[in-house]
Amino acid sequence: MISLAPERIAEVMDARIARRGGDGFPSLAAIDSRAIEGGELFFGLRGESDDGGRFAPAALEAGAWGVVVGPESAEDATGPGGSAQEGWVFVVEDALAAMQSLATAWRRQLGSTVIGITGSVGKTSVKDITRAIMPGTVHASEENFNTEIGMPLSILSAPEGTDTLVLEMAMRGRGQIAELAAVAEPDIGVITIVGPVHLEMLGSIEAIAATKAEMIEGLTPGNPAIVPVDAGYLEPHLKGVAGLVRFGDGGDVYAESVEYSAAGTSATVVTPAGSARFEFPFTEAYNLRNALTAIAAAVSAGAAPEELASRAGKVEFSKLRGEHLTLPGGALLVNDCYNANPVSMRAALDYLAGLDREPKVAVLGLMAELGPGAVAFHREVGEHSRALGIDVLVGVGREAVDYAPDYLVEDRAAAVELLEGLLTPESAVLVKGSRSAGLEAVTEGLLHGSAEQEDLS
Repeated sequence: MISLAPERIAEVMDARIARRGGDGFPSLAAIDSRAIEGGELFFGLRGESDDGGRFAPAALEAGAWGVVVGPESAEDATGPGGSAQEGWVFVVEDALAAMQSLATAWRRQLGSTVIGITGSVGKTSVKDITRAIMPGTVHASEENFNTEIGMPLSILSAPEGTDTLVLEMAMRGRGQIAELAAVAEPDIGVITIVGPVHLEMLGSIEAIAATKAEMIEGLTPGNPAIVPVDAGYLEPHLKGVAGLVRFGDGGDVYAESVEYSAAGTSATVVTPAGSARFEFPFTEAYNLRNALTAIAAAVSAGAAPEELASRAGKVEFSKLRGEHLTLPGGALLVNDCYNANPVSMRAALDYLAGLDREPKVAVLGLMAELGPGAVAFHREVGEHSRALGIDVLVGVGREAVDYAPDYLVEDRAAAVELLEGLLTPESAVLVKGSRSAGLEAVTEGLLHGSAEQEDLS
């Protein structure tokens, strides 16, 4: 519940109250009138070709507490007709800017410690681990709610009494991390790693690093900034930054006496606040790095290592990110098809190569937004797969030809058909590609059988 008085809501959004509604507060913010369950504050966002404000009457009819619309939609929202007379109507020039301003006001009202997380790889996993190990009441971004729209929605869904807000921040261009940081006002800023992601939009890794560094620039001077020891292209932006906490070997937070087993990962994690033995339920080496990132943020927020370690077994990752699934025939499927870039692709292949199963099969879709170097990046990933000794490399879609795969299939349905003939009960298969490749359909097809493959492509 967003327990701000209607007049206060209008003030922070710079809104005109076109119609007064009932008592109480909005339950949360919403942007889809079809998802209204009752009590929400609906924001009629403008799109490239449509104005969400025209759905305000439907939102009110469905039980919204109120609506936020542009001047062009105010008359429709306040017009005659049934329950549409019962909700608050706020009129603003820009509904998105109003939602962001309200999110900032609610973030301040909560008084939570805000941890902002960005980076080319591992944002969501670091968020998931931080959410699991932090003591107290923790609220985190859901799934991919990490944009200029999604992140404010995440903040506005945080309940009163939230001790820690863990917010993932995505980037599509220059200035976006700065925009998100201005809304969230993070107390602790985390940059997981900088790599060749969004090259198509930003042109160079140096430009990507500069954009990620907007997270640090958005911090109050001296507030903790969590960065890797091997900061690479980010390093020039760290000069003179107070409050740096580095994770990884040789840093402020690092792991020693690491043991991997089928049950998970055990490690002693050393931090400036002391050390503790952590028992994690994951087995991937790259997730230990993600865990060090999360622990660095949590310790910087004042949590004791022993307290964090007591919660390590509760770590659960968001869907499509390294899920282990057993296929009907007994093969192990590593479902990591939420997104892909050269850094995460190599890490996933390294993990596949280390599994105690044969044969090992990699099913790879395109890596998007890599710019002019896309062919070379795909070629290098294919070479890395062969150097690791991966038994079979399957490319899905025409763009996957640059992996030089053993098999190149036209679409996802063809991939399922091929794999059903390749996999044995002892196989391990990795499914990975950028979100636009849609390889979750391959996973679904393998799990549920070829009878359901008609609509996969």
